[in-house]
Amino acid sequence: MLAAFTCVVKPASAEPLRPFTIDGDSIPQSLTGTKGDSGRGRAIVADRQVGLCLLCHTGPFPEQRFQGTLAPDLRGAGTRWSEGQLRLRLVDSSKVTPGTIMPAYYRIAGLTRVGAAWQDKPVLTAEQIEDVIAYLMTLKDTP
Repeated sequence: MLAAFTCVVKPASAEPLRPFTIDGDSIPQSLTGTKGDSGRGRAIVADRQVGLCLLCHTGPFPEQRFQGTLAPDLRGAGTRWSEGQLRLRLVDSSKVTPGTIMPAYYRIAGLTRVGAAWQDKPVLTAEQIEDVIAYLMTLKDTP
């Protein structure tokens, strides 16, 4: 008997995007007005069906055998960048690095080749963005 396995990645809900202000290379204010939860953030980063981070990044995830090598190691992220800098990189990295291959996790306008299930929906919710930031800020040790 053959079994087919598919990777189903689901977009965030279609709730309206929350307003934010870019200041230089950061979004200084939380998208939710509160700090995220680092435990939930780690789960999002490590889950290839939610955050997709480990497709390109590597980091302190011994339970994940295969990690990416295209993007910076996430170890030390909390030392290299501020919360605001991480927030802008997650919301729309192209604002910092034009031509980047990193997806815009909290943007819906001006995108190309977006799958039908993802139309008008961000990859992550505002809460998930804040959770990921809370986790990344705990990563102080460099590789």
